[in-house]
Amino acid sequence: EVTLDLAERRRIRSAIRELQRQELERDEETLASKRFRPERSSHRQDDKENWPQSQRLEEEQQAALAALSEQLEAITSVEELTKLLRAAGEYEERKLIRAAIRKLRAEEIEAATLAGNVQSSR
Repeated sequence: EVTLDLAERRRIRSAIRELQRQELERDEETLASKRFRPERSSHRQDDKENWPQSQRLEEEQQAALAALSEQLEAITSVEELTKLLRAAGEYEERKLIRAAIRKLRAEEIEAATLAGNVQSSR
């Protein structure tokens, strides 16, 4: 539908942004659940001698990634996250950090948009 009411347009745009934010959060939750799900591959069955060691290493890696995820939630600066990203060595670590940067930037854009809407309504 087409509307000429500017206030209604703002409400519609805000609702669309909120839906996009919720979809982004759902996608991040889905990725997080996939990220920490153990692999199911046949090579583990073939390599039974090394399996306990590889399982322990995987558990240690998952614990380290979970700790990193908690640490990233506490950081509110894109610059700090960028420094961490440059220092990160593992693919999974970089992936987590990039997701945190995207989330922070989305929050900054949303805050700026809301501030703009408040100013324009005054």
